[in-house]
Amino acid sequence: MDPIANIGQQFAAHNYKLTPQREAIVKVLLDNEEEHLSVEDVYMRVKNSYPHLGLATVYRTLELLCELHIVEKMNFGDGVARYDLRGTDHAHMHHHLICNVCGRLEEIKDDWLLDLERRLEREYGFNVTDHRLDFKGTFNTCKRHGCKGDRKDKAVS
Repeated sequence: MDPIANIGQQFAAHNYKLTPQREAIVKVLLDNEEEHLSVEDVYMRVKNSYPHLGLATVYRTLELLCELHIVEKMNFGDGVARYDLRGTDHAHMHHHLICNVCGRLEEIKDDWLLDLERRLEREYGFNVTDHRLDFKGTFNTCKRHGCKGDRKDKAVS
């Protein structure tokens, strides 16, 4: 199914409308899925199409997308809230490797915690509905070559 149509259905299921402005914001997130955009990043990319769209509208839309579990709001320790689309192909949010030296971020798409979730349910009667795990450390390339801080977001399967 088309991602925009799927998101439109999620909006409708909660009695919200996917307005053209909201759709433009969603498209920016879809077009930049490998990046973890801040409110300002989204605003700068969407204002070309909607020059009268305000920063507050972008912020409110991103918060609504979080409320509807379409995006995940995250902070990687730099004090900036970033937004990441939740994949429809996974029940949980993906995980991240965050380099303390250069700030590079890599995504881990595989869900390595399914066995732990089953154990939590079996041993504690606790049903995990979601989880997110961020690993902070240093990539070997930063240790060896002294990274210059070139932040790049990548996905790891």
